[in-house]
Amino acid sequence: MAAIVDEGYLSEILRGRRILVTGHTGFKGGWLSLWLRRLGATVVGVALPPTAPSFCKAVGLEDLVDGRIGDIRSESAFGRSIEGQDFDLVIHLAAQAVVRASFEAPVDTYLTNVVGTAVVLDAARRIPSLRGVVVVTSDKCYENREWVWGYRENDPMGGRDPYSSSKGCAELVAAAFRSSFFNDPAGPQLSTVRAGNVIGGGDWGADRLIPDLVRSVETGVPVRLRNPKSVRPWQHVLEPVRGYLLLAARLLEAGARYAGGWNFGPDTGATVEVGTLADMVISKWSGRRPHYVVERRDNEPPESVVLRLDSTKSGVELNWKPLLRLDDAVAMTVAWYQKYQQDPARIRSFSQHQIDDYAAAWARGA
Repeated sequence: MAAIVDEGYLSEILRGRRILVTGHTGFKGGWLSLWLRRLGATVVGVALPPTAPSFCKAVGLEDLVDGRIGDIRSESAFGRSIEGQDFDLVIHLAAQAVVRASFEAPVDTYLTNVVGTAVVLDAARRIPSLRGVVVVTSDKCYENREWVWGYRENDPMGGRDPYSSSKGCAELVAAAFRSSFFNDPAGPQLSTVRAGNVIGGGDWGADRLIPDLVRSVETGVPVRLRNPKSVRPWQHVLEPVRGYLLLAARLLEAGARYAGGWNFGPDTGATVEVGTLADMVISKWSGRRPHYVVERRDNEPPESVVLRLDSTKSGVELNWKPLLRLDDAVAMTVAWYQKYQQDPARIRSFSQHQIDDYAAAWARGA
């Protein structure tokens, strides 16, 4: 085992590994895949076609990853996308990831997030060389009691809306597969990971705060904030991605000790109100700035007021802790979008430089 846990350790373990990433065309999956390629892993991605714009399209991820079109809602479609392939590791990120969309299409949300997880895990257990699986869910998987303290990995799963419920169900599916099919201490191991509200360059998702602010710059239409006083745990995308990679390396290296659930949330200083984060983004924007209005309409879907994660387990067992202050995370995010607006042809190298800087900060703290 490497004496110092930093990016060099990740490269030592992951270089040359064949890794399947579902949802590689998504925001978080794109950053994960870009970092995996930097570490020397061979990445096969399975996802629906990328939207435009997207991080995947912006950085030209198709040139770096063996991308395949596949639908996790269908056993046959997903099976065809990986037919004849063998992998050391599976990282499952493909999901319906928008809370409000789950009210408009609840059945599809459950098909994607619950049935899709079962489809991926059933295929994974049949992969000959498999050593580990990491299933990415959400901080919203927990039964939210509006506590002021963070949820721990052994707290009950739940969810008051279709999206949150689907993530709690995905955790239960993973737990059942772990007990039934990934229970050999000498065989492949299964873990699930939960993070906070992730920000960073290249997210154009619908109904998400920073993408909405970016669109307001382009259109001149103000963002409508429904609940500016809601408290959320905000973190730059590279923070949980580093946790996922670190856990994946530990699964490959040490196996069963690292199976189970893991939180990768920000420090309490990065758990702030929605309105506060919006103001931080606006203050760092140069030139024409985004703007918002506070407006709650009748019949809005309910939202949680307070949600926090306790990442003590990850700190103790994985030596993982957040590296960035929220102010730095926001600055990195704004810098990415402004670079993309000014010089889109160089956004891949800019993204790689952001990983460079983040890895250097990790090395300094190791």
